[in-house]
Amino acid sequence: MMDRRQFLASSAATFLIGPWAVAQSKPSRPRRLAVVTTLWNYTSHSWHMAERFLHGYPLQGQWHHPNIEVVSAYVDQRPEGDLSQNRADRYGFTVYPTVAEALRCGGKSLDVDAVLLIGEHGDYPVNDFGQKQYPRYELFSQIADVFRQDGRAVPVFNDKHLSWKFDWAKEMVETSKELQFPFLAGSSLPVTWRMPAIDLPWGADVSEAMVVAFGPTDIYDFHALETLQCMLERRKGGETGVASVHAVRGPDVWQALENGTLPGGGWSPSLLEACLSRSHTLAQPETYSHRYPTNEQMREWLPDPIYYRLQYQDGTVGHMLLLNGLVQDFTFAAQLKGEERPISTLFHLPPTPNVVYSAALMNNVEQMFLTGEAPYPVERTLLTSGLVEACLHSLKNGTAEKTPHLEFAYHSPQESTFWRS
Repeated sequence: MMDRRQFLASSAATFLIGPWAVAQSKPSRPRRLAVVTTLWNYTSHSWHMAERFLHGYPLQGQWHHPNIEVVSAYVDQRPEGDLSQNRADRYGFTVYPTVAEALRCGGKSLDVDAVLLIGEHGDYPVNDFGQKQYPRYELFSQIADVFRQDGRAVPVFNDKHLSWKFDWAKEMVETSKELQFPFLAGSSLPVTWRMPAIDLPWGADVSEAMVVAFGPTDIYDFHALETLQCMLERRKGGETGVASVHAVRGPDVWQALENGTLPGGGWSPSLLEACLSRSHTLAQPETYSHRYPTNEQMREWLPDPIYYRLQYQDGTVGHMLLLNGLVQDFTFAAQLKGEERPISTLFHLPPTPNVVYSAALMNNVEQMFLTGEAPYPVERTLLTSGLVEACLHSLKNGTAEKTPHLEFAYHSPQESTFWRS
């Protein structure tokens, strides 16, 4: 019997899912896309992502041109180096002064089939917890206002966090359900290539897992925690939420690890070894290579390590380490119950200027825009958004943070969504 995925792929019919039309994979006309963004400069996320729908992107050895046309844009900040008008002139779309005008293409009603919301980069305030207050919630709310006023909604992708404030992030998800439109969010980490190309086995019984990463808190916390979450959500029983988090920073990490006073006693050494052994950027002493760092070298090279411990509701433990000075990539390891050694992998991020990992993300977004179905749940991003907020509060306050608001369940797809070819 043909399953639903095969039926959708092979059918030439057009279906109605919610208030929008969803056609076969090759619709008769290009889907009309509005870009709503904070900044469109070189190397910004709009440059990474929106331009995939202008220029196309590499896909399985061919240059793929999505059957999606950028027809309008709203850009919140346009400082020196802005590329939006250049792209508009070259590709024939209009940059409008408001979100509503961009979604209506200057007319009186919604005139696009999808919205790409990119609230990353730009000059915005930073709060006392180190969170940059990007206006993702505010821009999303303006999009939702148009949907309500015009009686029609279309799929929306939101880049990275839903919001720096969990209550707003939760409201965004609730709004998407109220108005019945597909809503996808997150970053490139869950969908980029992995070396080796493995996923956490579906239904695996996990005792603890770790992600080792680099970069500043907040914006890279999200990347690292989402890397951890996209794996752990596949564990036995599915996702049940997080009961508490505890953050430690600086030399206290090494001292507490040495004397056994890290939260929960710290991590299994085999997990850190597995992550570092997958890294392509592991630091080395001068004139040496291919050496595993000693404890003394880690202390010397890592004066400011950051450690987050996540206690999941079902007893699983997650560890996140930002190790600036030791690595410049993202690696994951998990200890499965009954197994002698952890499983581990590197989340591969190809370099600028091609940054093909953003093509992997936009490929998943393109699927949603064309089919009306999100390939993975927005609840993953909701939970990760809340974890970033909670971990930064713990880091500033120096105490564990209970997170009853993050004790919610969701189910991930069994089929993996990361790129393999």
